[in-house]
Amino acid sequence: FRIMAGKVKWVTDIEKSVLINNFEKRGWIQVAENEDWNFYWMSVQTIRNVFSVETGYRLSDDQIVNHFPNHYELTRKDLMVKNIKRYRKELEKEGSPLAEKDENGKYIYLDFVPVTFMLPADYNLFVEEFRKNPSSTWIMKPCGKAQGKGIFLINKLSQIKKWSRDSKTSSFVSQSSKEAYVISLYINNPLLIGGKKFDLRLYVLVSTYRPLRCYMYKLGFCRFCTVKYTPSTSELDNMFVHLTNVAIQKHGDDYNHIHGGKWTVSNLRLYLESTRGKEVTNKLFDEIHWIIVQSLKAVAPVMNNDKHCFECYGYDIIIDDKLKPWLIEVNASPSLTSSTANDRILKYNLINDTLNIAVPNGEIPDCKWNKSPPKEVLGNYEVLYDEEMAQSDGTDRDLRARPGQSPGVKGSRARDSGKPVLTTWK
Repeated sequence: FRIMAGKVKWVTDIEKSVLINNFEKRGWIQVAENEDWNFYWMSVQTIRNVFSVETGYRLSDDQIVNHFPNHYELTRKDLMVKNIKRYRKELEKEGSPLAEKDENGKYIYLDFVPVTFMLPADYNLFVEEFRKNPSSTWIMKPCGKAQGKGIFLINKLSQIKKWSRDSKTSSFVSQSSKEAYVISLYINNPLLIGGKKFDLRLYVLVSTYRPLRCYMYKLGFCRFCTVKYTPSTSELDNMFVHLTNVAIQKHGDDYNHIHGGKWTVSNLRLYLESTRGKEVTNKLFDEIHWIIVQSLKAVAPVMNNDKHCFECYGYDIIIDDKLKPWLIEVNASPSLTSSTANDRILKYNLINDTLNIAVPNGEIPDCKWNKSPPKEVLGNYEVLYDEEMAQSDGTDRDLRARPGQSPGVKGSRARDSGKPVLTTWK
């Protein structure tokens, strides 16, 4: 999500034209204007330049930008996993019940990221894990790319060695690799609908990390593969079976340009309620909300919480056939292009609602305000977690899930009693 809002006083049309051209060269694209000030989309690279020590940019109080300076702590695949692992270890040291493990040594409440290693750094650790279950399938992804680029699946160590030679990496022990990769245990039992694999794209707006305040967008969607799923090793190279990215699926022979292989989240909920029941469906969505908040908490201590910043993330979640959600990755600049009519409506509303929270009432931005907008401007957003409110209410505490009940968001409904119970997280 790329936006900068700043007050601009135009002197002449020529000066206005020159300034806009200058902005466009820097990666800023004008999207809206009134007589006093303008909005600009801003790219990730431009954000880096704005906050770079070398450039000397200083944002004024009436300018806000749509990325946190080091947003990559959450949105780079390797750093996201590293921060979540660190977060779990810290909770363990504190003796938090959230870090409780089962008899097999797995986290009960914080096991929401597939087993992942960094390559080449963790190669030996990966080999050790691979040999425990040599029939497993793993997925390799470059840390800094998007839209499914550079992703492939492997089920043999020899394939890793071939990748190493192809990428001209001299040794797995050294750090001289041209491009870092993550390798994750592949979710080979995804929930299928119509025999096809899908994932969820959910939008989450963070207005501040300290205190953490985040909003969940109600109008997310599912992205379906165009080819029916099979775990067969002969299909490991067929990305139309395994990767849900629209950038890949739109090139398939069976891609439908009318619906774009997408389903709304509300349709998914209706489908699951009718096939699996309302109780387990509510539990699933509670767990998805839980994953999002915990991932944000994991990076909050290291995030540069600049007062000029907010961010709209694109969360990618996969659900397995046991209705367990897994966090796959978080996108810093989720696509705002539309491939269908419904897409266009959804993303128009997403931009509109995000701006209404970032700059309430269309007023001149002020980075010093408390970033707690009134409910009437939330649109399709709903408050997912408000740390400040939880602390002021005196209800902030670690939640320990009871059997049959998932840790829920504030105001969620307890599954075992059927009565509304206010719950929150520390």
